[in-house]
Amino acid sequence: MNKLIYLKGSWKKNIGKMIITVLFLSLLCIFYTQKVYAVETMTTAEPTTTTVQTDSPTFGISIETNGQEGLAGSLQIILVLTIIALAPSILILLTSFTRILIVLHFTRAALATQSAPPNQVLVGIALFLTFFIMAPIFSEINTNAIQPLVKGEITQEEAFEIGTQPLKKFMINQTDPKDLNTMLEVGKMEEQENPMDYSLVVVIPSFILSELRTAFQIGFLIYIPFIVIDMVVASTLMSMGMMMLPPTTISMPFKILLFVLADGWNLIIISMMKGFVM
Repeated sequence: MNKLIYLKGSWKKNIGKMIITVLFLSLLCIFYTQKVYAVETMTTAEPTTTTVQTDSPTFGISIETNGQEGLAGSLQIILVLTIIALAPSILILLTSFTRILIVLHFTRAALATQSAPPNQVLVGIALFLTFFIMAPIFSEINTNAIQPLVKGEITQEEAFEIGTQPLKKFMINQTDPKDLNTMLEVGKMEEQENPMDYSLVVVIPSFILSELRTAFQIGFLIYIPFIVIDMVVASTLMSMGMMMLPPTTISMPFKILLFVLADGWNLIIISMMKGFVM
């Protein structure tokens, strides 16, 4: 028996030695063949020179600047591309889009309908409502700034100054003075008698903070009636001894019924639109 165990052990050792030997010889053969092939290619290769003549045209992009006018044209192109890249941020941060979208999301969360309506629908509603609210301001900017600039009646600096005035007026009307004073204190700037004298660097962050606060206040007011329904349903289920039944499953149909009977979408959207000073 011991002899049989010894034979098995020796057989395993021999197999291991054979495998290592085969791998070593294989690597040696591969290295040797590669070396021989490299030597043969080096000895047999003859230098050859080939000339290829192509008549195909070459294409390229070059920007030529004829003094200051060419440089100004290049800067205009860069400015336009920058504005196009920042257009989504401008739409979100300088208009009523932020408040509307946050309120719509609060409404969906209060109804506890998970993904109904979906995010694409909420963003679309907020986008078109923003265009409707900001239409007079965009029209004024187009009339007083863009069209005169296209006709060459005013310069770019004058167009920017004139075009930002309606937008700045809209943001200041929607901005809480407390937020404006906070930004002035942080930036260590002096308070102006006329709010229109503030730069956009101060007005824009103040407007964003005010929009976030207003949106959350509206969301809190939307939540109150639905929380009452949840509490009534939960108390009823506990009094009936149905503790294993989730209250949200029972309360959601009542929430939807209340929202439909009260014409909730109309109330929320009209109230938000009236909240913006046109």
